Amino acid sequence: MPGLQDKYKNLQDILYDMQSVLIGFSGGIDSTFLLKVAHDLLGDGALAATANSATLTPSELVEAKRIAKDIGAPHEVIWSDELACADFVKNPPERCYHCKKIRFSIFKKLQVERSLKWIADGTNADDEGDFRPGLRAAAEMGIRSPLKEANLTKSNIRELSRALSLPNWDKPSMACLASRVPYGEIITEQKLYQIARAEEYLKEIGFKEFRIRHHGNLARIEVPKNEMNRTLEKSDEIVKKLKAIGFHFVSLDLSGFKSGSMNQMLEIRNKKPDF
Repeated sequence: MPGLQDKYKNLQDILYDMQSVLIGFSGGIDSTFLLKVAHDLLGDGALAATANSATLTPSELVEAKRIAKDIGAPHEVIWSDELACADFVKNPPERCYHCKKIRFSIFKKLQVERSLKWIADGTNADDEGDFRPGLRAAAEMGIRSPLKEANLTKSNIRELSRALSLPNWDKPSMACLASRVPYGEIITEQKLYQIARAEEYLKEIGFKEFRIRHHGNLARIEVPKNEMNRTLEKSDEIVKKLKAIGFHFVSLDLSGFKSGSMNQMLEIRNKKPDF
């Protein structure tokens, strides 16, 4: 693709100049691609670090470990206890800022221990257009974003990842479990556990893109519109399972799947009435 090779070469130059780097590694496509390119250039000078917490589903952690092993990169899993942070638990719109400050602080300690020159995350060029308070935390703490620096978009990363035969090149984006709880509602371990179990179940029965939004006793399911019929066909089974997990009511959002849909509530709050 015209220009894509130039972006890829620019990314390689950026990583080569960094000399050594700790990469915040979730196992998603962005951080996987970044880790692959960094490891190919820097060898063990590229360390993958995954923050394990109550906001991460067990299967995502297993997948992150597997992918890092397949790439051949050194990988550290570190416990990150966001639930010990009152500002995170209150779940304000700036929740991601508080989470990232905690995680980057943990990564900083590991960076010093391993004598690595930089910390990098998987932020790409498209992320600037969304509401992402975590970007402010990264800027404050000197975290590099090589994909964004190379002006690589999500579609660029998927195309290059497929060319590199990365197994998760078409993996849907997966935000942390706390993003399933509406802003202003307290985040608890029980809520995160319910969301994790419900989403693991949907994954087990073959769904790829989905969210379980937690509204107290109600679970709101988001799937793409072309998956709604299949969801309804399995509705009895799904309702039974989610009620066993602890939800009293189960609904299907007719608007369909939308990553970051909770941010729409911020737009509604800030919108002036028409009258």
